[in-house]
Amino acid sequence: MASPDDLKFQEFEEATDLLLADPGASTLSMSGSSSTAPAGATGDIKLDMSDDEGQEESSELLRGEKQTSGFWTFEYYQSFFNVDTMQVLDRVKGSVMPLPGRNFIKHTLQSSPDLYGPFWICVTLVFSLAISGNLSTFLNSLGSPHYHYRPQFHRVTIAAVVIFLYAWLVPLGIWGFLTWRQREERQQSGYSFLETVCLYGYSLFIYIPTSVLWILPFEWLQWLLILVAMVISGSVLVLTFWPVVRDDTKVTAYATVATIVVLHALLSIGCKMYFFQTATLTQVTTLAPNHTAAILPSKTH
Repeated sequence: MASPDDLKFQEFEEATDLLLADPGASTLSMSGSSSTAPAGATGDIKLDMSDDEGQEESSELLRGEKQTSGFWTFEYYQSFFNVDTMQVLDRVKGSVMPLPGRNFIKHTLQSSPDLYGPFWICVTLVFSLAISGNLSTFLNSLGSPHYHYRPQFHRVTIAAVVIFLYAWLVPLGIWGFLTWRQREERQQSGYSFLETVCLYGYSLFIYIPTSVLWILPFEWLQWLLILVAMVISGSVLVLTFWPVVRDDTKVTAYATVATIVVLHALLSIGCKMYFFQTATLTQVTTLAPNHTAAILPSKTH
């Protein structure tokens, strides 16, 4: 049977010889609590370099000094589509629930505009207007013996041109005018072009469910829905732009807000008048010898 001295840990002669030959070699204790190695060891140098690089990168991101790619590169535009579902839903909710004193760009976007939400909102609205308009025309003319349904695919093209031109040209004009006025009057800095485009894109979301409800063949209901949609989306625009233009002269401030509201109203009324025409039947008496009456379909706005 082994004695207690034989069960103790003993230092091997080979390890002793290695330490004597190379005193700077690293040694590890059995508990793993400590290790000794020279500061110039290769493994430690690599670890220290990686840690320094990570700290520098983090500090650059915190200070906002990270170099961005040029506008001609894909990485530049990729950052504007880097949003998650919850962010888009919060921004959609903010566009349909305007509150007094709540700025959509400052409180909802938080200086982080995106193009993902506005792009898909515009695309969805284009198809919603075209499809709902076709269904509305079909339902209003249903039962007329002189009506033959023809799919009107050209409405998709017209809707796309109108919606995307409005979502890009109007923000461009508003942003350019506000930028010019800020330089002339030396006012506080306003919004960037992307923030303005993002605001207009999300303000159009309310028209998607509204266009679907326009299928209902009730003229009074359609105009009521237009009024509600214009009030909601127009309020988002006015509440956001008013803090920027109120420091200008009264004439310029009120004229700018009025222009924004009028352009928004023209878009709403124009879409209703073109895509959702109400078909009625008018009776026209012909001068034929048999004195018969012909019933012809006509479209009234």
